[in-house]
Amino acid sequence: MQNIAVVTGASSGIGEATARRLAAEGFHVVAAARRVERLEKLVADIGPASATPVECDITSGESVAALAAAVTALGGPVTLLVNNAGGAAGLDPVESGSAEDWQWMYDVNVLGTLRVTQALLPALVASGNGTIVTVGSTAAFTVYEGGGGYTAAKHAQTALVGTLRLELSGKPVRIVEVDPGMVRTDEFALKRFGGDQAKADAVYQGVREPLVADDIADIIAFAATRPHHVNLDRIVVRPLAQAAQHKVHREQEK
Repeated sequence: MQNIAVVTGASSGIGEATARRLAAEGFHVVAAARRVERLEKLVADIGPASATPVECDITSGESVAALAAAVTALGGPVTLLVNNAGGAAGLDPVESGSAEDWQWMYDVNVLGTLRVTQALLPALVASGNGTIVTVGSTAAFTVYEGGGGYTAAKHAQTALVGTLRLELSGKPVRIVEVDPGMVRTDEFALKRFGGDQAKADAVYQGVREPLVADDIADIIAFAATRPHHVNLDRIVVRPLAQAAQHKVHREQEK
């Protein structure tokens, strides 16, 4: 059996691109997400011999337990977990932000990462060759107006990752964090703004060549396929147009 890689949030965007890339690298990919019909299409494209779809909601402990059981049933060594599922909701200031949005962002970004990591960590340790890659954000270390809920969640997620690295010292599991800046995918900004396409498009307006999902998948695959004694603790990646969270070069429309 091939080495198994589990990718959460695999139904679209970075997760989908990562699943495809890891399958090309020789992993058997367990593609996990809520939208099972998209997963089935993805697996059909990759090839059933190289991927398995598993419906999973990372905000549910029962659903994550079922994911772990499905992974165990495959029988191969679990050597890679990519904690990719996450998301943002709204761009409201702290004074008027929705507590429900903040709670959802904490649940999916922080507790979701916790649930999946806890469920699969025994198998990763048992493989003797484990790697956990968590997809964070530049919001994990830089705040910005309107981003209080998301940056708070991503700061908490990076604290989780750093703590885990310390606690696993001496065990055969690498802990990698990939923190992208501006990545244009089909859904991230659209979901953030409740389906408002105009607001989603405005995020990238005038930005020449924002990052795309394949760029991040390439970096995840690179980190995961280094010799196991090489640990890339944190990789920060932005498009050339984004010098910092608040400094983005936007070309004027002609």
